[in-house]
Amino acid sequence: MVNGLNKHQARKTHSTHTFLQKGEKISCRESIKGSGANGKSGAYSPRTHLWRKRTRMLSMDDLFKGRQFDREIIILCVRWYLRFKLSFRDLVEMMAERGISLAHTTIMRWIARYVPEFEKRWNRFACRVGTSWRVDETYVKIKGKWTYLYRAVDKQGKTVDFLLRAKRDVAAAKAFFRRAFKSQGRLPQKITLDGYQASHRAAREILGEHQRGKRTKIRSSKYLNNLIEQDHRSTKFRLGPMLGMKRFRSASITIAGIELIHRIRKGQFTLGRLRIKDNRAPAVWNAVLAA
Repeated sequence: MVNGLNKHQARKTHSTHTFLQKGEKISCRESIKGSGANGKSGAYSPRTHLWRKRTRMLSMDDLFKGRQFDREIIILCVRWYLRFKLSFRDLVEMMAERGISLAHTTIMRWIARYVPEFEKRWNRFACRVGTSWRVDETYVKIKGKWTYLYRAVDKQGKTVDFLLRAKRDVAAAKAFFRRAFKSQGRLPQKITLDGYQASHRAAREILGEHQRGKRTKIRSSKYLNNLIEQDHRSTKFRLGPMLGMKRFRSASITIAGIELIHRIRKGQFTLGRLRIKDNRAPAVWNAVLAA
């Protein structure tokens, strides 16, 4: 007997308690994924083996265990696809010139599997952004329909956060602000928006939930928001050649990878403690992923 319960009941109670803890974790991931990879709620199920693998920090050997190709090839293909205007078949052809034969669907699966893991590992070295934010949304076509990518940068142009949503309304804007506040761990001093009133209402309501929310100034300035408008270009530049994506979840994962590459190019990560002697991209990526 354990606290009045027999062993079977105790195990059952412990199992239920463990599941509730995992449920709480997945709820947190849905609101603060650095990925923005969480465009829709419930993207990962706690009942699946895939979810458990993505929430643990696996070793490099375990991360690529069972893969037919060497991990350097996998990282290279994922990195090049996210960085350059290449299709999956372009990468297949480029790998073939190196004597490596693979299918374009293989690279597609690598993107879906490794982008969330890469983002999680890079985020351990992320720098804190400024307290003056520029917030705006842009359009992304998925399966022939326009969806909305909410993004924010600080006044220095550093990416604050991003979130892909199916609709452009108050609920979507509130989800983005809630996610951005939680990922940064503090409220900004200023939030600059365009003239869309749904975003203004969402910002006021979310800030009203915080004790210090009244200290944050909400303003509208088309001139100041030119910074975020220009920053959209890097994401749109890469998404353009894809000619529209087919699934919301795969689109959100791909966009998270593109945003990760963009943040790396902006220098939003502090890697000094890794003491990387070789500054070339392959060496940097291997050091970060293995840390």
